[in-house]
Amino acid sequence: MKNIVWLIPLFPLAGFLINGLGRRFITKTVSGIISSLTVLASFIVSCIIFSDVREAAFTPQTIHLFDFISAGSLHIPFDFYIDQLTSLFLLIITGVGFLIHVYSTAYMHEETNEGFARYFAYLNLFVFMMLLLVMGANYVIMFIGWEGVGLCSYLLIGFWFKNNDFNNAAVKAFVVNRIGDLGFIIGLFLMIKTFGSLTFTDVFSKAGEMTMGSGILTAITILLFIGATGKSAQIPLYTWLPDAMAGPTPVSALIHAATMVTAGVYMIARSNMLYVLSPATETIVAVVGVVTAVFAASIALKQNDIKRVLAYSTVSQLGYMFLGLGVGAFTGAVFHVMTHAFFKALLFLCAGSVIHAMGGEQDMRKMGGLKGRMKITYITFLVACLAISGIPPLSGFFSKDEILGAAFGSNVIYWAVGVLGALMTAFYMFRALGMTFHGKFRGTEEQEHHVHESPAPMTVPLIVLALLAFVGGWIGIPALYGGRDNFGNFLAPVFAQSKALATPHELSYNTEWILVIITTSLVILSVIWTWTKFAKYKAREKEATGLEKILENKWYVDEIYAAVIGKPLRAIAGWLNDDAEKSGFDGMVNGVGKLVQWGSRQIRLIQTGRVGFYIFGMVIGMVILLFIAFYF
Repeated sequence: MKNIVWLIPLFPLAGFLINGLGRRFITKTVSGIISSLTVLASFIVSCIIFSDVREAAFTPQTIHLFDFISAGSLHIPFDFYIDQLTSLFLLIITGVGFLIHVYSTAYMHEETNEGFARYFAYLNLFVFMMLLLVMGANYVIMFIGWEGVGLCSYLLIGFWFKNNDFNNAAVKAFVVNRIGDLGFIIGLFLMIKTFGSLTFTDVFSKAGEMTMGSGILTAITILLFIGATGKSAQIPLYTWLPDAMAGPTPVSALIHAATMVTAGVYMIARSNMLYVLSPATETIVAVVGVVTAVFAASIALKQNDIKRVLAYSTVSQLGYMFLGLGVGAFTGAVFHVMTHAFFKALLFLCAGSVIHAMGGEQDMRKMGGLKGRMKITYITFLVACLAISGIPPLSGFFSKDEILGAAFGSNVIYWAVGVLGALMTAFYMFRALGMTFHGKFRGTEEQEHHVHESPAPMTVPLIVLALLAFVGGWIGIPALYGGRDNFGNFLAPVFAQSKALATPHELSYNTEWILVIITTSLVILSVIWTWTKFAKYKAREKEATGLEKILENKWYVDEIYAAVIGKPLRAIAGWLNDDAEKSGFDGMVNGVGKLVQWGSRQIRLIQTGRVGFYIFGMVIGMVILLFIAFYF
């Protein structure tokens, strides 16, 4: 294992360098093949690592590469840490990432050779940074990957940089994430002060010696969580993610499914020991998660842009993951990360297929009737809708059910709000399905003539992801349904210490079945009702009013932020630029020059050219000097 682990991030890094440096020379075909094969190679090595990790005798491995930082007593090595959690994320990142790369080779075919290579260079760099994030053996290496995916998101969201709106969306994503990252980095400094180390094993070992609910642990975990709210788009730092739709659609799939947004979930799951020792922070995580889940779902109910529906869906599903983390269901949260990667990547790639067929159109009100002409896209989109809605036996049912069960055991309010979010999920997804694929075609004649199924490089990844979205949850079937919970057993060593410290919330056999029946029945009813409403959708002319208009405008959160934060900050910046900078700092600097000029003018007045005047001045000077010497 130790001899090949470093190859996993090396392959996509090599792809980045080849495409980045050779973007003006290599063809699209070569660029696409190199980028895809490098990620495939990483996936193959990840599979080898995973097979080793599955062995019963396996123990977590730290692979030392070199000494990174050494200052006084602080020593931070550049090490990789391989355990069950790392190996799972490696498969998700490289597996789903490879399918997105293959899909992109066809989706981006209209780009110039240089633009095509630049796109794949960014995509490879994105995968490299995410791999670095999950493989690091300490928080510093994690933070490097953390900042790296933030940079890559900026580059890819603003990929079409000639469009100012896209540039603004990229800047927004970058700035909002920096707010969260400030909390993360302050948390790291506090961690160094408290533990004297940032290596996972050292930090968790020393944290275990501290008292439950320690103030310093609470502060550290809250600061880390602030970082997670930015990267994983939770309230109040979620607003960047819907605007991230400005980038190419495969980028949206990569950001929303396999890479950036799952970083916050991974960080808290990796830090599970710290969070179990901080019950107050766990409550905050759970509350923020469940509120985000239902809040974002409510916005998705009335969005008409197909990518924005999926964007708010991602924010909502991330809320469920944070709910799971907050109630101590770390395995359930990670399970949902995996299943979500399958069906959310599938949803975005299906949306890209539709947009590709519609000539760039994203408004669902101008679609309709596509199922006959795009059968593969339609069937795979339907599978993804069923999976994300939690319909058994698809993958989303098992992962979401585990989170909701744990939420009920912790606080029945969490469960009730979570179920409400699940009903909304079923509504907005089948609304999107009906508006996009059913009813009559509502686009232009030119669009109707152009509509066709996407080429094989785009449809094959859809089929693979649809299969994973269908059966991907079967590896985690719990004993309640006659399964062995292989997923939970696999991750058990990662969360063993925190589980021993946590308060158990075991539910009885009958209670679990009652909860499953209630939730599943309500979701199915929501699907049926939505289907009857939108299967034959007809665009309406009247403008939305009341709550409907509020939801269409996303609860006016962006406008509130602009008024409460943006406008005052711009006013302060304007004052600093116009008054403080020009009159203050510039005035001080320019004032020195003006003072010297004034002084030189005064001295010039006594330069008369008369010898007698100069002698008189010398005499006066000597008298003054004698006076000073005599009296002082």
